[in-house]
Amino acid sequence: MKRLLCLLIAVLALSACDRQAARPLQFKGVDVTGLQYARSFTLTDHNGKLRTLNDFKGKLVLVFFGYTQCPDVCPTTMTEVASALQQLGPRANEVQVLFITIDPERDTQELLRQYVPAFSPTFLGLRGDAAQTAAVAKEFRVFYQKVEGSKPGVYSMNHTSGLFVFDKDGKVRLFETTGQGPAALASDLKQLLG
Repeated sequence: MKRLLCLLIAVLALSACDRQAARPLQFKGVDVTGLQYARSFTLTDHNGKLRTLNDFKGKLVLVFFGYTQCPDVCPTTMTEVASALQQLGPRANEVQVLFITIDPERDTQELLRQYVPAFSPTFLGLRGDAAQTAAVAKEFRVFYQKVEGSKPGVYSMNHTSGLFVFDKDGKVRLFETTGQGPAALASDLKQLLG
């Protein structure tokens, strides 16, 4: 009888583990697993190296489209991402953040080299010429538009704000809207890291 009771307890414990393992992930961001876009890019990083999404397989990849002259959303988002990565501790080494400029006219390689690593030394800024930028934005279905200012040569950029999150196999998994805060992003990244 004692043996039967022990066996029953073991079976119940294992079935509880199976239910826990099968529990679906609960993301704060939007689960976009299986998207048929946002699959690739070829751009130059702020160190002058040509990069593709495949260069970062084995890491989670966060892709953010913005520009260095952005007065609010871009620096706030980059700061929140840096804070979320700090919450991951040593596992932050398993994440690569990519900032893709939608303003190649002003965002030179040198400017990106100063701006992007200011948020974290591991972040990379990526750029292309006008045609490459348009192609990447089309692939990711990202909107951007130049908005002329009150003086000649002064302008801002309207653009989609949010982060694309790719898993370690290079598959897009999440779209994180800006303004959720670092804790929400850190939670999602922890789940994807396992």
